[in-house]
Amino acid sequence: MPWCLRAALCVGAAWLAGCATAPTPPDGAPVATAAPAVEPAPEPAATPPEPLAPESDEPATPPKDLLRDTLAYADRTLGASGIELAREAARLSDLDENKPSRALRLALVLAQSRQPADTARALGLVQRTLTNPAAQDLHPLARLLEARLTQQRRLEEQLERQAQQLRDAQRRNDQLSERLEAVRAIERSLTTRPAPAAPATPPPGAAAGGASNNGNAKP
Repeated sequence: MPWCLRAALCVGAAWLAGCATAPTPPDGAPVATAAPAVEPAPEPAATPPEPLAPESDEPATPPKDLLRDTLAYADRTLGASGIELAREAARLSDLDENKPSRALRLALVLAQSRQPADTARALGLVQRTLTNPAAQDLHPLARLLEARLTQQRRLEEQLERQAQQLRDAQRRNDQLSERLEAVRAIERSLTTRPAPAAPATPPPGAAAGGASNNGNAKP
């Protein structure tokens, strides 16, 4: 084989071998690696507000336990804050009020707000409990709460009447003050007016001379 053909075959084989092998990075060059994907942390699920006391007013609950749990719930409401009472009232309002102690518990919460509207609503819930045959064991507590809410409602109405009377008296005082200020303004305007000018009087000598002339005048 001629030497030129052998050289061409060697060059072609070397070129094919170079294309077949993958290039290697130079020594010391950093090799880029893909960073692992970071999954976002799952958001914590919203937990519903816990009740002030556990509820055990199911039909299988013994009457003594139902009354005891309701009394314990009433004791818990006495030390609850305004935010806790509002949260508990919202929670109980969204639940079924037909259970024996549900309406009475909501009445106990509303009675702590000292608001006339909540007192009227609590009184209605207590009266509903008294007409519920399934809540016979809670009727003594309901009657006690009814008497307290009735007295509280009477006091709130009395305070409302006194507040209305106070507002009416304040309005009358304001009207009298406005009238008195108007009278004072009129008096100030009268005192600041200039006094009328006095009529001019002749001097005493001129008056005597005129009188003598009149006596000596001939007819």
